[in-house]
Amino acid sequence: MRAHMQREIERLKQQILALSAEVESDLRTAVRAVEDRDPALAQAVLDREVVTDAMEVDVEEECLKILALYQPVAADLRYIVAVLKINHDLERIGDLGVHIAERALFLSQRPKIDIPFPVGQMAEKSQAMLKKVLDAFVNLDEAAALEVCAEDREVDEIHREIFQRVKEAVNRNPQLFEPLLQILHISRFLERIADHATNIAEDLIYLIEGRIVRHTPEVSDKGEKPGQPPDGHTKE
Repeated sequence: MRAHMQREIERLKQQILALSAEVESDLRTAVRAVEDRDPALAQAVLDREVVTDAMEVDVEEECLKILALYQPVAADLRYIVAVLKINHDLERIGDLGVHIAERALFLSQRPKIDIPFPVGQMAEKSQAMLKKVLDAFVNLDEAAALEVCAEDREVDEIHREIFQRVKEAVNRNPQLFEPLLQILHISRFLERIADHATNIAEDLIYLIEGRIVRHTPEVSDKGEKPGQPPDGHTKE
């Protein structure tokens, strides 16, 4: 029976890796759609949402099947639990990529405005965190997972800077309120993506060591920070 379970777990691993690649690709496309003001790229992300959602459901169903049929214990059980949680965070990242694409579509249909905010820098950092944590998952690299946890605060700082700059820009140019609001939403979505990457890193540490590191000093506090701007309306 154990041999059968290991085959099922290997199949599950391939499914979660495929979902990871899909989510990572869609996020890159959404960010490019913002940078290039490309409605076709934005629409491509929106069209693929149904694919990502179906893959997420397949992973969850596979996890539940293994739990029901084989009743895994110890390391095997930790792996299934970790994959269930990682699967949830990947689905949320996919949703946030869709939200970014929606904002890109909106901005592409409006007159171009200069964006003197470090949105590109924030996008690079959020995407780098996601790539690093997914590579860490493949390699079971605890050190890389801890690095991702530490990097979350950098993204939070950039988000606060963007919020302040958007507020100042709106005060100077009230007629740009709507497009600037979309920029602020994009910043918030990227900040949340970094949070979900950190969640995955914490789940990876649990998978490797069997210890829960949420709310411990060695990882970032992902709660609302003092002075943090109001949340955008996201499906999280």
